[in-house]
Amino acid sequence: MELLRAFLDVLFPPLCHMCKAPVPGAGPLHLCDACLGAMTPITSPLCPVCGVPHRTEGGIDHLCGSCMLTPPPFDEVRGALLFDGPLQELIHRHKYGHKAHLRRPLALLAIRHLTPFVQSVAPDVIIPVPLHRTRLRERGFNQAILMGAVLSREWRLPLLRHTLRRVRPTVAQVTLSARERRANVRGAFAVSGSAGIAGRRVLLMDDVVTTGSTVAECARVLKEAGASAVFVIAVALAPPGR
Repeated sequence: MELLRAFLDVLFPPLCHMCKAPVPGAGPLHLCDACLGAMTPITSPLCPVCGVPHRTEGGIDHLCGSCMLTPPPFDEVRGALLFDGPLQELIHRHKYGHKAHLRRPLALLAIRHLTPFVQSVAPDVIIPVPLHRTRLRERGFNQAILMGAVLSREWRLPLLRHTLRRVRPTVAQVTLSARERRANVRGAFAVSGSAGIAGRRVLLMDDVVTTGSTVAECARVLKEAGASAVFVIAVALAPPGR
């Protein structure tokens, strides 16, 4: 079977999800070297709480001013890559272009860059950031749940799809200031039942974290329901100052 697959890849090489260039021997990721090279991994130095990289070269991880002055309700956030360039386009195609199949390369990017972090914090369960039912009807799927299913299999962690609910609709965060985003999501989430998370370490996941207001509100209600810790992962973090 492996020989047959290799032979077919030579005759009909898979195409890059981004630029559609042939990618012989692409493996499951199906992204060419050029598109991968244009994506920016998040590396130290960064804030160990919110995960945002500092604008310095070299040095050690240290708290940013925001996390120092106002500690957020989550324990730590980590993103695989910066939300720009080809990655931003790939996420937009997945989420707004109804390209559900792109869940796999996005999840695999998270696995490639975030597995050491996930192993170090040893979560008990994965919980995806939920969509409100009206947004879910419009989009047809929750991108966090689709990617979460891939991560659940890879990391052998239970995926709790229905534990966290979005109980009221919110306006799109993209046009709002940081203060408006916090107000927009306040009270927007609820936990269906605390039995599944009481005393457990939760890995909260989404495709993108920008200001962190959404995951902060999710973390707050999860901890109120008894979660002992909430760690957040995302395929992408918005660049500093965005």
